[in-house]
Amino acid sequence: MKLPSFLSRRPRAAAETKASGFFALTAEGRAHWSSRSYASLSREGFMKNPVAHRAVRMIAEAAASVPWLAYAGEAEQPDEPMLALIARPNGRMAGTDFFETLYGHLMLSGNAFVEGVRVGDELRELHLLRPDRMRVIEGRDGWPEAYEYRAGSHVRRHMAGEGQAILHLRLFHPLDDQVGFAPLEAASMALDLSNAAAIWNKALLDNSARPSGALVYQPKEGGNLTPDQYDRLKSELEEGYSGPARAGRPMLLEGGLDWKAMGLSPREMDFVEAKNGAARDIALAFGVPPMLVGIPGDATYANYQEANRAFWRLTVLPLVQRTAASFAAWFSEDGETALRLVPDLDQVSGLAAERSELWARVGAAAFLTDEEKRRAVGY
Repeated sequence: MKLPSFLSRRPRAAAETKASGFFALTAEGRAHWSSRSYASLSREGFMKNPVAHRAVRMIAEAAASVPWLAYAGEAEQPDEPMLALIARPNGRMAGTDFFETLYGHLMLSGNAFVEGVRVGDELRELHLLRPDRMRVIEGRDGWPEAYEYRAGSHVRRHMAGEGQAILHLRLFHPLDDQVGFAPLEAASMALDLSNAAAIWNKALLDNSARPSGALVYQPKEGGNLTPDQYDRLKSELEEGYSGPARAGRPMLLEGGLDWKAMGLSPREMDFVEAKNGAARDIALAFGVPPMLVGIPGDATYANYQEANRAFWRLTVLPLVQRTAASFAAWFSEDGETALRLVPDLDQVSGLAAERSELWARVGAAAFLTDEEKRRAVGY
């Protein structure tokens, strides 16, 4: 069985020799890492890794569940048409489905693209465009000049600028002026370690749950096994001691045979801690407390409730607020009054205890007027 790819180098050759045993491994080369493309991160992370999958789902579902309020100046606008558009962006998606996909794009690629469909001067529908199909065309001045979307052989180009049909949401990228940096890309090495650990663990079970080694023939009088002895011993080893159903079966060795382990045991590699460490790094990159995704040994937060509150305050709400601000600015391009969209924190279940404490403190403040109390709680 091969050594785990995340702790060893790729074997160049594996040979069998009658004199020294059945397996001889050489370890030369260097570590190999997965591609950083959107497709690769989606397959290796969201579609294969349970920690990355759960972290993306937690953020996307939590952020998509937060309702928005509309304001024109200081006055709330409950009948604002844009709120109805957000609640039903198009005929195929409800508002929660739309924003869950949008936040998923941001987590996996660092970018999200929204296309607005207008009938006359009125914005009627919103559609999401896959980030890997979009290309930002940079102008001579370094600013985006156009957005080119390719789906198969069909190509559409949208010009950038005021009144543009494309809203581009992106996370901060220190080395690129046009596209964002995905949180999963920052955790790509930890992602490879976690996936390689799972693959190695499965291979270990398939190979009798023990590391690779060698059967060494050491007769007192010297010499090698005969071809018939060699073939019989090899056949017995493969048929009697390999596979998960035979794991742990004691090996019966004849005179002159000795088993020499040629790999590190799970205990020596500290396998479980290495896997949990990689999982913690993945959760850290997304801003999800490891406690919330079931990673043991993390005592950063006193209890689950505190960790959940930190998740909402430090990860979900900043993402929702910046998204709402981007949509408000985009919607306000054609209007005379600047529209302001803010999350309705009183409807966030994860912050219910915190909001109750705020209402109790404000209600007990006798030195505040009713109008000041309303402003203090967001009205």
